[in-house]
Amino acid sequence: MFDELSSKLTDTLRRLAGRGVLTEDAVREGLREIRRILLEADVSFDLTREFLTRVQEKAVGQEVLQSVRPGQQLVKVVYDELVALLGEKQAPLAHATVPPTVIVLVGLQGGGKTTTAGKLAKRLKLEQKAPFLVAADVYRPAAVDQLRTLAGQVEVGFHGEPGETDVVAIVRRGMAAAATARARTVIVDTAGRLQIDEELMGELVRLKAAIAPHEILLVADGMTGQDAVRIASGFHEALGITGVVLTKMDGDARGGAALSIYGVTKAPIKYIGVGEKLDQLEPFHPDRMAGRILQQGDILSLVEKAQGAVDEKEAERLARKAGTKKGLDLDDFLASMRQMQKLGPLKNVLGMLPGVDPAMLKNANVDEKRIKHVEAIVLSMTKEERRSPSLMNGSRRARVSRGSGRPVSEINRLLKQFEQMRKMMKSAGKGGMKLPTGGGMPFGPR
Repeated sequence: MFDELSSKLTDTLRRLAGRGVLTEDAVREGLREIRRILLEADVSFDLTREFLTRVQEKAVGQEVLQSVRPGQQLVKVVYDELVALLGEKQAPLAHATVPPTVIVLVGLQGGGKTTTAGKLAKRLKLEQKAPFLVAADVYRPAAVDQLRTLAGQVEVGFHGEPGETDVVAIVRRGMAAAATARARTVIVDTAGRLQIDEELMGELVRLKAAIAPHEILLVADGMTGQDAVRIASGFHEALGITGVVLTKMDGDARGGAALSIYGVTKAPIKYIGVGEKLDQLEPFHPDRMAGRILQQGDILSLVEKAQGAVDEKEAERLARKAGTKKGLDLDDFLASMRQMQKLGPLKNVLGMLPGVDPAMLKNANVDEKRIKHVEAIVLSMTKEERRSPSLMNGSRRARVSRGSGRPVSEINRLLKQFEQMRKMMKSAGKGGMKLPTGGGMPFGPR
């Protein structure tokens, strides 16, 4: 997400940061370029103007610290203003003092409400919030069945009434069913339309009055650009939305919606969808997102993702074995690779590291299928071969090639890179861990 915006904005700031003296003319020239970049990224004109005015006021005439170059101070100013533009701080969900907490998802048709309901239920289940799903979309064919399927996948309670048309009555009965199931959170999936109309808003206004939800979250497609801002404004005026969930942020969205919605509505972005899987819904942190846009990385999110996905006992076992005289074998290598897969697509993980240019990742050959290829090669070996890769002579490699459907050259490369990695892990305990150059991992950029 934000790949193009991030790359262009960072390039411009890098040129300014390299200057020893930052004059008013230099700042003005840089801000003109930033203005063009933000407008191309679909940030609204008014917000862009206000953003640049604040940056210029803070950057020009600012007292220069001796230890920091003037251009670097400008980067800090831009970062601070990006954080403010994105919502200043992370906004958690409101929770009722006396359960259940009622969350209503609203938005246009095709924005991803039903899928988001399933994702949110999965996240809240992991947080011990005992979610319960209620299907209140009585117009879209199969909407009730889709939500029922998602509830089954997440293993949470569900209420739906196919054929019933009274939305308020359905939700009231759903809340009663949730109370019987001792749910702590009720997530209501409402109907959408192709565009905002009076009938849609009237139904949602009646529902809000009847159940008094604690959260009204607008689910908006991050790919829609400035339309997302218009949609957010329409729903906010009618319902007073309390937050936003931006979906499809793993695509080539230009990012203007995320940079504009909070500024226009003051409704914070609470979550972003970063993939199609049910566990690919992330809390939105304005400071971390600003850091990612300016290629400063997002180590905190990466650590949190690792804590939630990685088996701690298995990681400790691998770490202990790596330091022994024998070192890791190919079974351990396969286990560590599977741990890494749990973090999500490799490009997304690399994008959280400081200094990684999104443009570089976009052009890099990070083929996720190669992980499957490595897995096929290793599983085509015998247990003895996996424990002692030195046994892999020419005839064994040919047999593994036939079994895995991969060429012998790929098997040779894997074994060579595995040996490099094993030596690296052994040297780590001696204080000299150095990564092998040239794309050391068999599934990394080539």
